[in-house]
Amino acid sequence: MIISSAHTTVFDIDGTLCFDGRTIDSKILAAIEDCERAGHQLVFASARPVRDLLPVLDGAFPTATLIGGNGSLVSVGGRIRARAAFGTGELDRLLTEAERFRAAYLADGPWDYAYTGPADHPIRSRVDQGRLARRVELADLPAVVKFLVVDATDMAALAEAGRALGMTVNHHLDEAIIDFAPGTTNKWEALISLGIDQYNAFGNDINDLDMLRNARHGVRVGAHPGLDGVAHVTVAPDPDAVAAEISVLAAATPVG
Repeated sequence: MIISSAHTTVFDIDGTLCFDGRTIDSKILAAIEDCERAGHQLVFASARPVRDLLPVLDGAFPTATLIGGNGSLVSVGGRIRARAAFGTGELDRLLTEAERFRAAYLADGPWDYAYTGPADHPIRSRVDQGRLARRVELADLPAVVKFLVVDATDMAALAEAGRALGMTVNHHLDEAIIDFAPGTTNKWEALISLGIDQYNAFGNDINDLDMLRNARHGVRVGAHPGLDGVAHVTVAPDPDAVAAEISVLAAATPVG
């Protein structure tokens, strides 16, 4: 359990800090370092599993807390654990719907993954960049913490089917992918489970909605319409603008 702090700052990764799927600009890294020096507890919260957060951070901020899989995975003090996973019956029902719509998918376990989509799908460039895991059959995963559909005959209908099953569903229309998470799992729910109820947050997409809505100071990166009226500030999705807003936050932190 983490002791909550008003000086905790939570960062989404893709589209918020990382704009090429692989790296974080040095200006943004420097601004986050300023936050850390100002006493901010750092949390990185991503749709990526923890395995795929590590290469993007590239060794930076080793004491930061990591939330992966949209809240299904957490890493505190370097120890990774699955805090939410699909139950056997829940996964079977999802797979039945996936088969009905001929879905291709990426299924993440606590570390390894299964993938049935095309080799040239853009998501493949973000999966296991550090070559830290194994690609296995779905049945070989000890648990499934996240299920990402990359293709289906009717993506909208499949997303609705997942919602009808009581799952957390994020349909990313811009990328033509659907994220399924077990139950009510999301980034904000993971923060609360860690004892973090006061924090600042930076995010860019619909899976950041509750995290931004409940933040003391929420920053929307870009102009996702699903986040209209949710964040306190909106900045352009480029390294200079994001770094500047992080630096403002660091500078505003009271000393002591």
